[in-house]
Amino acid sequence: MVKRKSASSSDSMEDWNYEAKVAEIEGIIARIEAGELELEDVFAQFASAVEYLRQCETFLQQRQKQVDLLIETLSDE
Repeated sequence: MVKRKSASSSDSMEDWNYEAKVAEIEGIIARIEAGELELEDVFAQFASAVEYLRQCETFLQQRQKQVDLLIETLSDE
């Protein structure tokens, strides 16, 4: 199931926004901490937050690779 989400999220990566995902994660954490959710919803929201964190980590790793490649290109010149 997680792999399917990752595959579909990479398909629509151009619509994906890092800052929006971080805001969603922060919102989930705030709702959990405030006790606004039923226990079942806490687990569902927590699972969503973990998936968003994975997406953010993948995004940052991809950007780090791009930066490293650019730095290598500059070093070669």
